[in-house]
Amino acid sequence: MSNSQRLTPEQCMNMEDIRREIDGIDKAIVTMLGERFEFVKAAAKFKTSENSVKAPERFESMLKQRRNWAIESGLSADAIEKMYRDLVNHFIQEEMQKWKAESS
Repeated sequence: MSNSQRLTPEQCMNMEDIRREIDGIDKAIVTMLGERFEFVKAAAKFKTSENSVKAPERFESMLKQRRNWAIESGLSADAIEKMYRDLVNHFIQEEMQKWKAESS
C-alpha cells in the first residue's frame, strides 16, 4: 500500500489492518536504513583516518539530535538513542572495514 493509500490508526477495522499498516511502515524503515547505509559506505572515501571514520564528536551530536527528534515525536529519547547507538556503531564497523580496504 502506498503512503496515499495507508490507513490511519483510526481507520483500521481489525488487527489485520493494524498489522498490515505496521508491517508496511517497518518495511519502509528498513528500506530507508539500507539507503542510509549506502551513504555511510560512500562517506568512507572522504575519511582520512580511523578517527575520522569513528567521528566521535559527530556521533554524539547526532545522538543528541535524534533524542530531540524523539521527544518532538512523543517517543522515548532513551529508546531512540539506544536504537541509533546500536545501528550507527554497526555502520561505523562496516565503514571502518571499507575504509581500511580502500586505504591500504
